[in-house]
Amino acid sequence: MAQTHLQGVEISASQFLEIWRHYDTDGNGFIEGKELQNFILELQQARKKAGLDLSDQMKAFVDQYENNTDGKIGIAELAQILPTEENFLLFFRQQLKSSEEFMQSWRRYDTDHSGFIETDELKSFLKDLLKKANKPCEETKLEEYTHTMLLMFDTNNDGKLGLTEMSMLLPVQENFLLKFQGVKMCGKEFNKVFELYDKDGNGYIDENELDDLLKDLCDKNKKDLDINNLSTYKKSIMALSDGGKLYRTELALVLCADEN
Repeated sequence: MAQTHLQGVEISASQFLEIWRHYDTDGNGFIEGKELQNFILELQQARKKAGLDLSDQMKAFVDQYENNTDGKIGIAELAQILPTEENFLLFFRQQLKSSEEFMQSWRRYDTDHSGFIETDELKSFLKDLLKKANKPCEETKLEEYTHTMLLMFDTNNDGKLGLTEMSMLLPVQENFLLKFQGVKMCGKEFNKVFELYDKDGNGYIDENELDDLLKDLCDKNKKDLDINNLSTYKKSIMALSDGGKLYRTELALVLCADEN
């Protein structure tokens, strides 16, 4: 069925989801390696069968990844390649140009500071994006987009999106949270680290304390984190802060592993 959808001149949000799930066979949130090679092959076959040329985006994508066995794309990249109806996934991309803007947006829509974006918060988020893109949307369509987005990103099926889940909307290369996946720590260890770097014991970490923490993390985890990107990491994480005060719950979104 997914191969048939690839023949479409325009793909609906739910068809897009079917395609994504079909090729992300291990469900890890990426199409990579063999999955990516299969996708490229079947995309070319499907377009040919439908008598359609590859679009410029598709051609550029094929050139970049056809012989790249280490290639890896996320949902943001797939949304750029496929002609998705009213491409609501791209509204996010047009709106947010960096991890820092993504974090600021997260703060805005996680209105109850629960550390998650729940269904109604996600719906507000999408409604605002559509408004900014001058694409007013019927309630039924908005419901469909919200539902589709939850299905795409809610990896543990709890009906809400965590920060890392939501960040899958960012392109792989620009998603700084992916770098922190390899350095996440358990709750007990995280609490120790927080207390160690909250040197004045005032209950939050300021920019200088975060700087020290990130430098040490970069030193210990050279494989995952690059010291040259320190200022980018810092800006993005401080975007979660409350006027320069980074409380435990906000820092935990980046550094603490889910234990449920």
